[in-house]
Amino acid sequence: MPIEHASVRVVHKPWGACDLRPWSNIDGTNDAVGELWFERASGSASGPALLLKLLFTNEPLSIQVHPDDTCARAMGLPNGKSEAWYILSAKPDAKIGVGLTHRVTPQELRASIRDGSIVDLVQWRPVAKGDVVFIPAGTIHALGAGIVLAEIQQHSDATFRLFDYGRGRELNEDNCVAAADAGPLQPAGSASRLTRERTVLVASQHFVLEKIDLPAGSSWALLAEPETWILAVDGHAAVGLTAVSVGEAIFVSGGRTSIEVGANGLTALVAYPAAAPVASLLQTLAEPSAGRVPRTAVAELISHYEART
Repeated sequence: MPIEHASVRVVHKPWGACDLRPWSNIDGTNDAVGELWFERASGSASGPALLLKLLFTNEPLSIQVHPDDTCARAMGLPNGKSEAWYILSAKPDAKIGVGLTHRVTPQELRASIRDGSIVDLVQWRPVAKGDVVFIPAGTIHALGAGIVLAEIQQHSDATFRLFDYGRGRELNEDNCVAAADAGPLQPAGSASRLTRERTVLVASQHFVLEKIDLPAGSSWALLAEPETWILAVDGHAAVGLTAVSVGEAIFVSGGRTSIEVGANGLTALVAYPAAAPVASLLQTLAEPSAGRVPRTAVAELISHYEART
């Protein structure tokens, strides 16, 4: 089974940051870094279904939308792009835009792109460390300045801009109107504690995003049958024989491996393509301690997610 320390692709953006610490030591002083893409270490490896990123915003991003699978394929693209954000840090005045304040017609949306009034239609709200935001394909959205986040998404770069703060990049009026669900975003379900160590942040049609909190010195078995991405948020560990620490990612697929947690514990994001959490994903290699959720309770919560999809 492959266990890979993910390689990092640096993506420079006009809205990016110069100082990426503590998440990376890459220096963006001469060319601001907007995104770090985590990729399979082997260039010959099969393409993954998901893409894991870190984003750093020193200025607002464009207001944008991504197509769903049906719309993307009608445009000749392989698939659409739903995504989820986990906020790693945010300045006190940081904000995001998700959905519109009210539903508009295609004609009204087209006019708002042309005159820039789309900025006033977006539903803006403050954001803070630890927030989780699910952005289904078709949702008009934007990131403000002063945010560092982890993003998991369908593997696609299909992005259509509605507004770009005068940066001179192309707007995609026709594609935006075709792709957008031009209304408010329906509230998503809240995070759910699956076990003492596992919290399900997002369970969508295309992927599951979890946060795991593993105590110092503990040992675990990870059953990663589908592709599984692990991003260390705090602490460090060894996954198989591969070490991971803050800001680094591991790709695992095809079977069982071990996680040996370091002296400071491990908090990590775990993402995999599925419509419901995998009950057997994480198992302790020690006897269950007091307070651990029984396996029957895990199975009941898994069935709750399966019933929703």
